[in-house]
Amino acid sequence: MNTIRQFLRRPEAASVISLVGIIAFYVIFGGVELGTLFGAASWVNFAANLGIVAVPVGILMIGGYIDISIGAMIPAGSMTIAILSGYYGLPIWVGILGTLALGAVVGLVNGILTTRTTVPSLIITLATLVVMQGIVLSGAKLLTGAASVSLTSPEWAKAMFGSLIGSSHQVVILWWLVLTAIFAFVIHKTRYGNWVYAMGGDIVSARNAGVPTAKLTIALFMLSAMSAAFVGMCGAIQFNSAQVSGGMGYIFNTIVSIVVGGVLLTGGFGSVVGIFFGTLTFAVVSQGIYFTDIDRNWSSLIIGVMLLVAVAMNESFRKLALRAGPKRKRQAT
Repeated sequence: MNTIRQFLRRPEAASVISLVGIIAFYVIFGGVELGTLFGAASWVNFAANLGIVAVPVGILMIGGYIDISIGAMIPAGSMTIAILSGYYGLPIWVGILGTLALGAVVGLVNGILTTRTTVPSLIITLATLVVMQGIVLSGAKLLTGAASVSLTSPEWAKAMFGSLIGSSHQVVILWWLVLTAIFAFVIHKTRYGNWVYAMGGDIVSARNAGVPTAKLTIALFMLSAMSAAFVGMCGAIQFNSAQVSGGMGYIFNTIVSIVVGGVLLTGGFGSVVGIFFGTLTFAVVSQGIYFTDIDRNWSSLIIGVMLLVAVAMNESFRKLALRAGPKRKRQAT
């Protein structure tokens, strides 16, 4: 019983329960076969691309901020490497560095504006989103005269960023797992993670305690933008082309995955493990329905209900965790 209570107090509890519940729902009411579902590559590939963006954005939200400019950074990342290495013929490593540099610059701008103004990060990144959409479209037309650019990558770049494992699973799955493990270690095992939670809980108190809130905020925004650019870059390498459109769906999908993963929009609560399972849950909901007998038109309703239930569970489990804190302190004294 104590083990169950300890699990329910954790930020990822709701996402794990949601994942199990969705799979059970599909099995009972959708007639899905677990072997078919778990053996499919579509939802895993979907989760990997989404998860690479969701984890750093989720960490940013734990710190008390939000970044919706990722919707423009994904096509910006794909077009950057395609223009540099596809259209102009520069070495692929130049295109890779250029893509990551663009993400770093956009994240730097978001971070500086957020820390030096009183404008909410939602508004700042909304403006960045619109600006980058215009830059990508007009820049592509100006430089190449087209809205689509082809890209031919060398074998090593294809193997690292755009190949398939077993002819079905994208190599970005490995990137997702590795990056998630790194972020989990940093957030939950180092002082930087404590700083993020402190900043999300009360930024004034965190600053007074010596936390470098401005530098940390800028770093988190840079990670967020660079992760989105990285996903766009991998897509361009895999599919040998880049488009000026696309990426807007990532905004909704990312936020839903993060919230289902137990992160509060107000900051200060959540976990990388929860975001990981939240991404898996959203991927199973949105892609797993194609393996069931359920009408595809019900997918949005299922996602909405899942989000509401997950938010309710997150709030309940958070209150349970807060109530457990004073009890542990009294027991220790």
